[in-house]
Amino acid sequence: MKMIKMLMLLIITAAIILSGCAEQPQETDVNETDVDETDVDETDVDETEEMNIVEVAESAGSFNTLVQAVQEAGLVETLSDEGPFTVFAPTDEAFDALPEGTLDALLADEEALRTVLTYHVVDGEYMASDIVDMESLTTLQGEDITILVTDGDVMVNNANVTQTDIEASNGVIHVIDQVILPPSMT
Repeated sequence: MKMIKMLMLLIITAAIILSGCAEQPQETDVNETDVDETDVDETDVDETEEMNIVEVAESAGSFNTLVQAVQEAGLVETLSDEGPFTVFAPTDEAFDALPEGTLDALLADEEALRTVLTYHVVDGEYMASDIVDMESLTTLQGEDITILVTDGDVMVNNANVTQTDIEASNGVIHVIDQVILPPSMT
């Protein structure tokens, strides 16, 4: 929770500074901004750190479709293992925004579903402070996702990262607003 507030403060500070500096968007390294640490209640973070990634997603309430898809794809055991993993988790709204019939088709095709879901998972734990310094990450599916930080906003491929550093016992979850598809499927 402390890291989330620090990252949000960094992003807001960077956005304010940059909004007065240029008319065109420019890439920003969020880590270049110096921010004082604040004291944050760690209770919620401590509770999720005791649960694995699947359990955290189940308890959040905004990843019901993702959890269903993980179950249908037979990935519960994988994402409950030691890891660590970094998961870019699309919300229920992200799944709802897929073209009509896409989700049903994926749920009916276990191999395609596994391909899409493992494209959202990276081997290793990458916190937001790590990700802002990267240009890409290789997913469990085998293809790379692109990381872009512009004006303090972080994107994974075309998806906006809306919440970061939700810690679990076997990794970390970053929330995204779109389901990302591997290039091999587009």
